[in-house]
Amino acid sequence: MNAVLACPVFTESRPEASTPPPGPETLAYSFTLPAGPLSSWIARASTRAMLQAHGLDGMVDPAVQVVAEFVACAWRFTPDAEVYVSLRYREGALRVTLYDGHRRHTHRRLVEACDARRRAALRVVGCVVRAC
Repeated sequence: MNAVLACPVFTESRPEASTPPPGPETLAYSFTLPAGPLSSWIARASTRAMLQAHGLDGMVDPAVQVVAEFVACAWRFTPDAEVYVSLRYREGALRVTLYDGHRRHTHRRLVEACDARRRAALRVVGCVVRAC
């Protein structure tokens, strides 16, 4: 049986045994989403599939809630057209990171007001994190 290669120029076959099976320690995904109303739904579905594929079923519900809240909040605050989400499992903990294009304000009062609005918008995330 001949090996099927993804690139017709590359002729060497890769040993299949070198790819570790999905497990918590191999969870490392990043994805970029449009900053829009459907992005939270897409982020929830993607996060659920990734965690289940890596055997982290016990973390699915809280992680999906946190990711959805992050994306929804970022959509409200970012001036950019995209948000970036990263999911990593390291040292026994799931790490969820979200970057948006909202720049830090330079005026102290604007910084305080913006931080207060973000904290209020992420109140559910705080509750989920404390509970888990």
